[in-house]
Amino acid sequence: MTTAAPPATRTAAPNRPADVIFKAVSTTAGVLILVALAGVAIFLVAQAVPAIIGPLPEDDSFLAWVWPLTFGTLWSAFLAMLMAVPVAIAIALFITHFAPRRLAMGLGYLVDLLAAIPSVIYGLWGIAVLAPFLQPSYVWLAQNLGWLPLFTPPASGTGRTVLTASIVLAVMVLPIITALCREIFLQTPRLNEEAALALGATRWEMITMAVLPHGRSGIIASSILGLGRALGETMAVAMVLASSGAVTFVLVGSQNPSTIAANIALRFPEAHGLTVNMLIGSGLVLFAITLIVNAVSRIIIAKTTVDGGR
Repeated sequence: MTTAAPPATRTAAPNRPADVIFKAVSTTAGVLILVALAGVAIFLVAQAVPAIIGPLPEDDSFLAWVWPLTFGTLWSAFLAMLMAVPVAIAIALFITHFAPRRLAMGLGYLVDLLAAIPSVIYGLWGIAVLAPFLQPSYVWLAQNLGWLPLFTPPASGTGRTVLTASIVLAVMVLPIITALCREIFLQTPRLNEEAALALGATRWEMITMAVLPHGRSGIIASSILGLGRALGETMAVAMVLASSGAVTFVLVGSQNPSTIAANIALRFPEAHGLTVNMLIGSGLVLFAITLIVNAVSRIIIAKTTVDGGR
């Protein structure tokens, strides 16, 4: 008669010094991020309260003052993402699935190089090259498509419009979205691609059935990172955009809305008194917009991941 062996008891892994140090460092880093975020939020709120509750120098409310800036920030970022995201996805797909290996390596290097260019260089390019180049096109749009609200005449004589600024923003966020989408598309399981091709799908059908669904959450995440860059860009917009503080959807006119970041950069050096609180208050609005955008993106990514796993 044999007796059953006693069940093996699980012994706790010893606390190695390297594990303890790594856990302490990572925990401290996570706590420091939260402390820094809380510190920034407290500073912005404390400095913005006088402008929010007090009368402004122009006898206007803080909401009425910050609304045109908020509109310009959201409008220019929306236009930039509308142009950048499809182009970035197309470039990433070309690099990963269509281009020869050597050409793909060269294009990948150029995309990474674009991300390293300072924003002031983009601003100089926008004001010296892009704006004069696009100005005749704006005149043509105003003359021939002026019946559309987006192209209401008269056209800008300098080309420094919100559309020009949005194109510059699109070029600036393009390498970020492209680089991330490229790495995401490369992570698509090879078996999924081969299975689609084995069933008789064309290369484009394989991409729509295997690559894009697999990278959907990553595309959203990379787009949100690009949107954050577009929302907070300062120097390029301040240099290119000839703003008047107007709330308008016209893309080719001389009356253009400003952005929060550009307005802070242009006015803060000479600001004093309550004007400083007004500018910091607008920074608080931009901070809140960024948090909301990131929160919404996390919800979308989580929902996309859950739906994709079913």
